[in-house]
Parts: sequence; C-alpha cells; structure tokens
Amino acid sequence: MEKIKITICMGSSCFSRGNSLIAETLARYLKSNNLEDKVEISGCLCENKCKEGPNIKINGELYSAVTPEAVIDLLNLKISGINNKN
Repeated sequence: MEKIKITICMGSSCFSRGNSLIAETLARYLKSNNLEDKVEISGCLCENKCKEGPNIKINGELYSAVTPEAVIDLLNLKISGINNKN
C-alpha cells in the first residue's frame, strides 16, 4: 500500500495559526492508532496561502483553515478510501 503523504506548511503564518498543534496532533494520533507505517509527514516553508491558513496538503491536495479535529477527519477519509480500494 502506498503511504498517505501529508505536507504541513511550517511558514510563520500557518505555524502561528495552528500548524504546530496540528503536527503534534497528527503524531500522537498516528502513534496511538498504529498508523505510522501508512502515513508520511513532511513540512514545507510556505504554500503562498497565508491568509487562508493553516494549510496542509494530503496527497498533493491543499486544505486551508485546517483545525486539529479536521485533520484527523481528513486523514480518516483518506485511509478509508485506500482501504476500500483494496
């Protein structure tokens, strides 16, 4: 199975708007649900959508104004989509 790729914008605007908390939330969620081998997380400096942040990409698709709760919901949708393909 191909890993889900999450890119978290770590530019100063997104970071201060909540991406630091989103990164921590994702790490805890992946560990507690044994999903670390299914998801690859990386950071980037800026998605040039600062006013719409915090921004993340999941498998190349940009999501803006993301909350910690929303990122878990988005991840679960991606995981269930992959599981339904198998």
